[in-house]
Amino acid sequence: MSITVAPSAPAPFRARPNTMPLATVAPAPIEYPDSDGQPMADNTKQWEWMVSIKNGFEAMYKDDPNVFVAGDLLWYAQQGRPDLRLAPDIMLAFGRPKGYRGSYKQWEENDIAPQVVFEILSPGNRAAEMRNKLRFYNRYEVEEYYVYDPDTGDLEGYVREDDVFQSLHIVPDMQGFVSPRTGVKFNIDGVDLVLTKPDGTRFETYLELLARAEIERNRAETEHNRAETERNRAETERSRAEAEHARAERLAAQLRALGITPDL
Repeated sequence: MSITVAPSAPAPFRARPNTMPLATVAPAPIEYPDSDGQPMADNTKQWEWMVSIKNGFEAMYKDDPNVFVAGDLLWYAQQGRPDLRLAPDIMLAFGRPKGYRGSYKQWEENDIAPQVVFEILSPGNRAAEMRNKLRFYNRYEVEEYYVYDPDTGDLEGYVREDDVFQSLHIVPDMQGFVSPRTGVKFNIDGVDLVLTKPDGTRFETYLELLARAEIERNRAETEHNRAETERNRAETERSRAEAEHARAERLAAQLRALGITPDL
């Protein structure tokens, strides 16, 4: 009797467990752009005031290596939050060294927020925008915040007071007000902002700086011409003395040729 053996069923496929570790993808680095794509100023008047105030503070603190002054520089307030940023028209950071920065990253600056900021208004500024700026500066502990409108002469100041909320409070009267941090006095003359340093000298406008530079250039040129005149005069005197000496030598030689000893 023949026996037919049925073929055995194939063994079921079992996938081997994957013993290789899963590749980890490093998170993309957070970018902190040096520009927000906004213009530095909306018009020449705003730009000139920005330059005048910034340069005034730079001149005032030129001998202090630990006061950083900047204009229209992006300030990033928190690491990992590139959206929390503003570019004050002028900002001063005390306790931070001078030097180039593409932006001001607070966590890289000993966690020191700029203590003094200025905003120069232009027709493009909106009330909501300015309220947001005030909230930002209040939240991130700016000590002094000043807003100046060069078209109207309006000036607002906010100073952080030592109260329970540690918040910025508006200064009731800015005429003659003195900045607690810098010692600079504020005044409005017509519609112009007048800033006076503790030594009594005024911040100069851009045009005043140009005029003073021209005066200094003319003074230096006058001094150079005077020195050149003195040099030419001295050269003339030296040449005259040499000519006199040569004439005396010739006369002495002639006397000696005649057997006369010259009385020199």
